[in-house]
Amino acid sequence: MAIAHYLMRIIYSSLFYILIPFVLCRLLWRGIKAPAYRQRWHERFAFYRTEYPQNVVWFHAVSVGEAETLFPLITTLQQKYPNTKIVITTTTPTGSARVNAVLKDSVAHVYLPYDIPGAVNRFMACFKPKLAVIMETEIWPNLFTACATNNIPLYMINARLSERSTRGYQKLSALIKPALAHITILSQSQQDTDRFIAIGAKPRQVKTLGNMKFDLDNSHHRREQGLAIKATLFNNRFVWLIASTHQGEEDIFLAIYKKIKPKIPELLLAIAPRHPERFLDVKKLCEQQQLQVVTYTSQDNVHSTIDVYLLDTLGELRTFYAAADVAFVGGSMVSVGGHNILEASAVGVPVMFGPFMANFKTIAENVLALGAAIQCQDNNALVDAIMTLYQNPNYRQSLAEKANAFVENNKGVCAKIIEILPLT
Repeated sequence: MAIAHYLMRIIYSSLFYILIPFVLCRLLWRGIKAPAYRQRWHERFAFYRTEYPQNVVWFHAVSVGEAETLFPLITTLQQKYPNTKIVITTTTPTGSARVNAVLKDSVAHVYLPYDIPGAVNRFMACFKPKLAVIMETEIWPNLFTACATNNIPLYMINARLSERSTRGYQKLSALIKPALAHITILSQSQQDTDRFIAIGAKPRQVKTLGNMKFDLDNSHHRREQGLAIKATLFNNRFVWLIASTHQGEEDIFLAIYKKIKPKIPELLLAIAPRHPERFLDVKKLCEQQQLQVVTYTSQDNVHSTIDVYLLDTLGELRTFYAAADVAFVGGSMVSVGGHNILEASAVGVPVMFGPFMANFKTIAENVLALGAAIQCQDNNALVDAIMTLYQNPNYRQSLAEKANAFVENNKGVCAKIIEILPLT
């Protein structure tokens, strides 16, 4: 088995090296609309231009969603162990921007190195991690092997595994099973636990702990900020926030807006695209539909004739959830798999989502069972749902209260993780 794994890693690493030019071309391509992808390439190969702390606790969060989920844990850790040195890696520029904006100089931050032996070894030599903590689902054979070789305790927290990913990993069992041999997995649900065992983790390595996303900051101050935005910026119009949208979803909601606007004259459609590189495209789409649009960054007034408010920034979504009357969480009307609905639920706004919720299947099933959200299977269902919510303020309040209670009743996972991680 050891020889087979060694050979598989040689093949895997060789293929990764061969694909590097194509990976860099993809970064260049993405950099056309998001210039940050053209920057800091040296970090992706673990060539560093400054000195960083060593003997660190290392956390990895791929992008914005994972980083936002991680922040409450980092804050708690810093309060409890103020002398702990922390490095956080991300993969995307948007995740990097959020780490720098929220945690600033309290942590070190670089991009995750590519999973090739040279880059991994340079990363380990630079930071000398004493603990490695991976968010959700990131299995990197060379990185995991390096942790085992250097006797670095390795944890995967808030771990989840889709049915599709399970099938894919099972086809690579000779590579994946040995990579999981020295890891402790703290999963979101029993279903995730079963899937990690199915791809090669031993039952003693996996523990079902719950979802860290429930532990997000839900301050009263954020709600007050949202209500102030609704009263001043939005002039108390009926605000339908469409959040974390992907290509194809804006077309759906702009068409629905035109259809229902005569029935809801005070309706304002607020749109928050998931990816910054799409901000300008969404603005142009609104203009092509002959709709009046104002962007967050323009700071223009949202007067009574404005149709669409475009949230073209990162880090403000949760405050704008609190300014909305109803929120639809995107990535769910197209086959992306959905996004986190708990941020909206936590600030007391009724939540809607579409049929594609594979990434948040358990949460979606639970809120629907409690009558704490609305799932819409198609465009007609969206129209029916928003009209019902508009016409029934008591129903909106009931949905919001049930969803908020659901969030509050499931908090505490971060505290459990802090107790489990070997931080002392």
